[in-house]
Amino acid sequence: MKIRTLLLLSLLSISCKKETKTESEIPKIASKDSLEVTGKKEPETQKTDTIVLSTKHKTNKILCDLDGDNLDETVEIFRSTNNQKSGFRITYGNGKRTDYLGFGNDILDRGFDEIDWAGIFEKAPKNEVYFDNVNEDGDIIGEEQVAEEDKIKLPNDGIFIHAEESCGGGVIYLKNGKYEWIQQE
Repeated sequence: MKIRTLLLLSLLSISCKKETKTESEIPKIASKDSLEVTGKKEPETQKTDTIVLSTKHKTNKILCDLDGDNLDETVEIFRSTNNQKSGFRITYGNGKRTDYLGFGNDILDRGFDEIDWAGIFEKAPKNEVYFDNVNEDGDIIGEEQVAEEDKIKLPNDGIFIHAEESCGGGVIYLKNGKYEWIQQE
């Protein structure tokens, strides 16, 4: 009887430990065009993951100075081999920071978790003026309908992504060290 009780408690203990695990394992590198993704993941992506440079996008790499330090960041579109979802790997010019957007994780609370839809991927130049050109009703509005205080002059370069044929997209830029989104159509 004691042995059964100990065995049952051991099994319960082991299964509880598995349920509370939140850290992902360090992924394997598949080739020179792949990289490691580390850090916390959503529960469904706890497995080891490898990401590889996207071949779906005709442009899959741009250089831009997101943080204003006069060193270009490298922004590349990669694809997860686990869930087949794409995303950005942003490697900062100073070599001290690498960020990942997408790969199955919601991008800036915009309702999408990968960027396969983006047919246009380019640098949004510093000092260009952008604004959300879609109102609360979902209608596209012109610049004359936007208040001056709602227009954003990019302090540094940004990332412009856009659906090639169906319209829609936006600009990702840094504001006070945090990624922000400007809706474009």
